[in-house]
Amino acid sequence: MAFSPSDVLLSRRQVVSGAAAAAASTALLPRAFAAGDETINLALVGCGGRGSGAAENALSSVCGPTKLVAMADVDKGNLEGSLTSLKRKLKDKAPDVPQESQYVGFDAYKKAMDQLRPGDVVLLTTPPAFRWVQFKYAIERGLNVFMEKPICVDAPTGRRMIELGKEAEKKNLKVGVGLMCRHCELRGELFDKIQNGELGDLVLLRAYRMAGRTASCFTEPKPADQDELAWQIKNFHSFLWLSGGGYSDFLIHNIDEACWMKNAWPVEAKACGGRHYRGNFIDQNFDNYSVEYTFNDGSKFFLEGRLIDNCQNEFATFAHGSKNSAVVSSAGHYPARSRIYKGQKLGDKESLIWSKPEGPNPYQLEWDHLLDAIRKDKPYNEVERGAMASLVTVMGRKAAHTGRIVKLEDMMTTDDHEFAPNADKLVLGGPSPLLANADGKYPVPSPGLITKTEY
Repeated sequence: MAFSPSDVLLSRRQVVSGAAAAAASTALLPRAFAAGDETINLALVGCGGRGSGAAENALSSVCGPTKLVAMADVDKGNLEGSLTSLKRKLKDKAPDVPQESQYVGFDAYKKAMDQLRPGDVVLLTTPPAFRWVQFKYAIERGLNVFMEKPICVDAPTGRRMIELGKEAEKKNLKVGVGLMCRHCELRGELFDKIQNGELGDLVLLRAYRMAGRTASCFTEPKPADQDELAWQIKNFHSFLWLSGGGYSDFLIHNIDEACWMKNAWPVEAKACGGRHYRGNFIDQNFDNYSVEYTFNDGSKFFLEGRLIDNCQNEFATFAHGSKNSAVVSSAGHYPARSRIYKGQKLGDKESLIWSKPEGPNPYQLEWDHLLDAIRKDKPYNEVERGAMASLVTVMGRKAAHTGRIVKLEDMMTTDDHEFAPNADKLVLGGPSPLLANADGKYPVPSPGLITKTEY
């Protein structure tokens, strides 16, 4: 049977309740804090900047006590830096993770999770290549999960994550996905207004994330004395197998919030992109991407991404209806500064119809909602939505990298290209799924020349 976009429904606004799954199984796992101890223990797996930020939000939540009891990373320096940063920022709530609960290596995620009780929470914030591996073990251990986006980098792992999400739901495990804009109260109000017809028929969405060189998207050849796999993980934005590159890691937020406003996933993507001024860089990213997503009703979503220095920067998402138009976000993730304008005169003060003060930071709200669901035993599972947002992101990236139209139906059914099918078997000192050639360079996408896979 052919796949239809309606087979995977887009979640409606669930900001207040935090409920994102159907009713859970009656065979519920015991809550870790049910015997008088109200503390929810945490294990941080992946101690980079985003993992440290997520841990800070978890420890800062007002929804009852939390405690960081274990940390894991493949790089000791990352782990030590994360712990130092958390102590500096949190002060009276600063974590005290003993040395014996700080784990380094590819099996460190298991050791950290083994320190938790069923019903505690593990934070999965490693590069997304390892998401399905670690999520699978968390389900086996009966742990609630927070995982960063994207949660897959190719079609097979996306479908695998959806199935794992169903397993977690059967066990009544609560799972949050780090698409925090979905928890933004102001965006949520705008969504309601759009669904109530205040813009008319939503016919066009536009999104832009244009900046200079970002994070580890630009990488020079590996030093001769460094292990290739460990070095790639350290520079994970440069490699498609690890992160989906800068496209998947950065543009997913704009993609997800645009699809949220439309209340649908696009059914196909066509795209352009290219590499410029590369010099000695050996990463696999394009410097710019231009994508046309098409929804089932024929309406369009245009996405522009760029990582080139000394160009105009913009970080925003817009919605255009048959009557009015809206700014979904105009200042990055937070504050959103969402507002509605009469007609199509975005930015015209005389045409402003609706705006209001910003609410709480959605980075904190996503944690408050997850922890509240755990403590009150409310259904909460964002995996399917997170996987769909990640797959739609892959769809646009693959369209640019191959020069072909990519359809969501194929992503959900027949696309079988997996970058790292043995991600669960990797070991430090062993080979990477992606090896450099004799010149220390890696394959890059070649649209029109390589059309079935991305390199």
